[in-house]
Amino acid sequence: QVQLRESGGGSVQTGGSLRLSCTASGPIYSRSCMGWFRQVSGKEREGVAAIYGDAASTWHGASARGRFIISRDDAKNTVYLQMNNLKPEDTATYYCAAVSLLSCRFPWVASTPVDAWGEGTLVTISS
Repeated sequence: QVQLRESGGGSVQTGGSLRLSCTASGPIYSRSCMGWFRQVSGKEREGVAAIYGDAASTWHGASARGRFIISRDDAKNTVYLQMNNLKPEDTATYYCAAVSLLSCRFPWVASTPVDAWGEGTLVTISS
């Protein structure tokens, strides 16, 4: 069963843009913070961005701040991560994640309790 369906990864040159999308089931979407982690081989997963369940607040990790923007479209049960000015160091597998509102605190870190994961989408930035 696919609980979080994500898309939008791909290959782009330095300075380019991508938009990731993640669509959740209604119950998950309405009761969760939503966002993304990313991970590269040999490194701990890194929180990228997240948005509170009622869209009252957002968080962007230091590496994303000023370049990435997270948003929600509640009519579509979908969250988006607009990624601009991409750099080679952004290369990673990006995983959509849902975190219970009861547990959702910013910043998202490796120990943040994730209730549901997307399958991951690969983002590759070439120099």
